Amino acid sequence: MTKFAKNWACPHCGRYQTVTEEDFDSGSIDFYMTKSALGHIRLEGSAACCANPQCKMPMVHVTIGKALIPARGGLRYMAEETLLVDQRMVPNSSAKPQPSFIPGPLLEDYYEACKIRDLSPKASATLSRRCLQGMIRDFCGISKNRLIDEIGELKKLVDQDKAPKGVSDDSVEAINAVRQIGNIGAHMEKDINLIVDVDADEAQTLIELIETLFDEWYVEREKRKKRFGKIKAIADAKKQQKKISHMISPQIEDSSKE
Repeated sequence: MTKFAKNWACPHCGRYQTVTEEDFDSGSIDFYMTKSALGHIRLEGSAACCANPQCKMPMVHVTIGKALIPARGGLRYMAEETLLVDQRMVPNSSAKPQPSFIPGPLLEDYYEACKIRDLSPKASATLSRRCLQGMIRDFCGISKNRLIDEIGELKKLVDQDKAPKGVSDDSVEAINAVRQIGNIGAHMEKDINLIVDVDADEAQTLIELIETLFDEWYVEREKRKKRFGKIKAIADAKKQQKKISHMISPQIEDSSKE
């Protein structure tokens, strides 16, 4: 059963909050099947409601596994090794809410990579690779036939200190690593009997890189834009005040001569 920490982040809106008893509930059902190869099956569910007035969306987690009944009676439970399902159902992926100023095609690849992470980690890694290529083309303005060439060009810009704000040597190396991992899903090995797999944890690491670059590239750029815009607005207001003062001053001088 999912345990909620005091500082819980709503998966819908991203708001951190404390979950109280009235916002949380859990329950379980036992299915008695004497002929089942796994014996009795237990379903446990938990739900939490977001306290953010602008959200109020629920989060539902379900766990299904073999029901273990203590020999001397007592509460039934499930051992980790018997789990058949351990999944958040609502929302149905681990994607974090992202701002709307990030281009739609990038968000689509990101959300889909999150959604299929457990069902097909290899396909998820391929989508992460495509998302990062889209970021290089959109944010960095580099577009070539192959991703490896785009990464090479970006590396040159970083070395020459001409890369866009937020793009670092570390991020370029990480993107290149994703390219290599994503290639596993995008391109078949010459020896088709050679199977190189990607597990869900590895696919999640690639997703987290995308989230990091969303923050370091797009979110920080938007913050700078707003900060600079605010400063410009203040400067324009002061300039306007100065202009009005100059217009009023001659009128005051003329009136004093009368």
